[in-house]
Amino acid sequence: MSDTTSDATSSNDTPMTLLGGLSAEEFLRDVWQRKPLLIRGAFADFESPLSPDELAGLACEDNIEARLVEEQGPEGPWQVSHGPFDDATFARLPEQDWTLLVQAVDHYVPEVAALLEHFSFLPRWRLDDIMISYAPPGGSVGPHVDQYDVFLLQASGQRHWQLGGKVPDDAPIITGIDLRILETFDVNPQHDWVLEPGDMLYLPPGWSHNGVSQSDDCMTISVGFRAPSADEAITSYSDYLGEQMPSSLRYSDAGMPLPRDPAELDDGALERMRSLILDTLDDPEQMAQWFGRVMTQPKYVDQLVPSETPTDVDELVAALQDGDELERAPGSRFAWRARSSDRASLFVDGDGVLCDIRLARALASTDAIDAELLELPGAAEVITQLFDTGSLVWPDDEGYDDDE
Repeated sequence: MSDTTSDATSSNDTPMTLLGGLSAEEFLRDVWQRKPLLIRGAFADFESPLSPDELAGLACEDNIEARLVEEQGPEGPWQVSHGPFDDATFARLPEQDWTLLVQAVDHYVPEVAALLEHFSFLPRWRLDDIMISYAPPGGSVGPHVDQYDVFLLQASGQRHWQLGGKVPDDAPIITGIDLRILETFDVNPQHDWVLEPGDMLYLPPGWSHNGVSQSDDCMTISVGFRAPSADEAITSYSDYLGEQMPSSLRYSDAGMPLPRDPAELDDGALERMRSLILDTLDDPEQMAQWFGRVMTQPKYVDQLVPSETPTDVDELVAALQDGDELERAPGSRFAWRARSSDRASLFVDGDGVLCDIRLARALASTDAIDAELLELPGAAEVITQLFDTGSLVWPDDEGYDDDE
C-alpha cells in the first residue's frame, strides 16, 4: 500500500489525497454529513489486505459476524444467511448474484486495522468497525439507506455504484425479506460510477445507494462510523442516571393550591413533574460520564478476555521495565475527557477511571504502552486494571493471526 498524505501528522489545511485534494478542515466543513464525495485514487496502487478466500475463511470461524445475501436463494429472493459458514455453503453458490459480508475485520486482521490510521482526522470514538464484502458479478444487497457515515473503499475488482437522493424515514421497503431494500430507487445520473481499486466513495447518513459487482474479484472495504439514535441515547442515558438516583428523589407537590377537581391533571402538576425530569437529566458532568462510556462500549463484549486472577502490579511493572510493551486489544475503544488541568476521565470499553490527564491522553492515543508511561502518577495501577479487564494485552495474546 502506498503512503498518502492522510496521516495524523498532516496539517488540518493540507490537501489530502485521501479526500480528493480537500483538506481535513474543508472536508469536515463542506462534505461530512452533508453530501456524497467520490474520490478517485484515494489510495494509489492499493492492494487488498486479504483475498476473497481469506475473507471466506473468516466467515467460517465462530464468533465472527458474517452474512450471505443471495438475490435468488434456495428459499426465495434476497435470502439472508448468517455465519459461521462452511465449505459446503460456498460450494453450492452460483457464479453470480450473491454477496458475502464480514463485520469487524479490523479486529482480526492487523493490515485492515492499519487502514484506520488514515482516518485520524475524525474522532476515533466515532468509529464503528471495518466491514469487508466480496461479490461475484451481479452481487448486491439491493438499493437501501444506511443511517451512518461510511467510506466505501474499493479493494479489488470493480463495483458499480448508483446513488439516489436523501429519502424520508418512512420510505417504502420491500416486505417479506430480511433486508431493508427500497421499493423504488431513482438514480441520480450525476451519481453513477464504477469504482476501481483505490477509489473511495464517502456517503453521509440517509442517502439511498446501490452497489453491484462488475467482476469476479470485487471486494469493498466499508469504514463505518457509529451514531446512536435519539431513542437509543435517551433510553441509555436515563438508565445510567436511574442506577445512581436515590429512591428519595421523587415527585413533590409541597405547597400546592387546592385542586379544582381531584381527578384533574392540572398544569401545575405537569410542570412539577417536568421540572423533576429535566433537572435530573440536565447534568453536564453526568452526561459526559455517560457519553464517554456509551461511545467506548466494544462492538463485541465477548472479545475482551479478562484475567482469571488479579495481576500483580509489581510483576507487570517489571515486565514493562524489561522492555516489553502492552497493546490495546483488538476492538477495544479508548477516549478521554479533561476534568481539570491535570486530571481526566479515561473511558475504556464502556467504563471510566479518573487519572492523570497525561496518562489518559497517552493510553487513548496510538502511542506505545511501555515503561515510559510508568513515570506518570498512578500509571502502574491504571495499566494493570486495564490489563485485568482485557482492554490491554501482551502482543502474543492479542488474537491476531499473522498468517491471515
